[in-house]
Amino acid sequence: MKYDLTDTTFIIPVRIDTVVRLENLLLNVDHLQKRLNTHIAVLESAPYNNGMIQNLLKERVSYLFVEDKDPVYHKTKYINQMAKMVTTEFTGIWDVDVIVDHGQIMDAMQHLRQNLCDIAYPFDGDCYDTSDILRNHYLVNHDLEFLKANRGKMQLMYNVEGVIGAVGGAILVRTDKYRLSGMDNEAFYGWGLEDGERHYRWLGFDFKIYRSQGYVFHLTHTRDSAWLSSSKSHHRKSRHELDEIVNYTKEELYERFSDPL
Repeated sequence: MKYDLTDTTFIIPVRIDTVVRLENLLLNVDHLQKRLNTHIAVLESAPYNNGMIQNLLKERVSYLFVEDKDPVYHKTKYINQMAKMVTTEFTGIWDVDVIVDHGQIMDAMQHLRQNLCDIAYPFDGDCYDTSDILRNHYLVNHDLEFLKANRGKMQLMYNVEGVIGAVGGAILVRTDKYRLSGMDNEAFYGWGLEDGERHYRWLGFDFKIYRSQGYVFHLTHTRDSAWLSSSKSHHRKSRHELDEIVNYTKEELYERFSDPL
């Protein structure tokens, strides 16, 4: 039996930089569709379309390809491109490498559907990196209970953020509120700090935010050297953008980000 999540679209942007990343995408889609009757959209950006994702997933997802020769992955831009196409009441902003318990997803959705919140994180802030060994076991067995039983062997990510914990990777949001707040901030070019900026911006808009009990698993992957070098070069600009927005008033946030339409 599957949960009815036809009022939700999960958007997953991806750039396939390694075979591991492709495997993680397939694991992610398989996991979501195992218990959820929902909509999944995948946007792939790459220098050329090799057809792999489309051939492997076929009609299981809505697939969009964008030609992009930029070595820096402008993730926020692609999230927004997908978000503008969403027609369902709720949107799941999903990273390609995350696995979340279905019960946690439905708990978060229940709070959204009952209008108890505007934003729902289907986990409590704890994000566990699986390691290569545990990820490879999950790749073969697709066993979420195995990951849960072995989380003590995993590294806890983003714990330096203190009481907030992880604020990205798996997010469920009312589509209208997401658009009202300006969606993702495309000033964040590359990787780093964009999740925190989005979270603090939502707080500035006085959105109601809910967290489910439980945690999220991050399927380990490598990153190429060009990606790492580029992300470092843009980190200072991203930090400035984050610091500026944290200090905005609510009126300033509406003036800069809110679509008057």
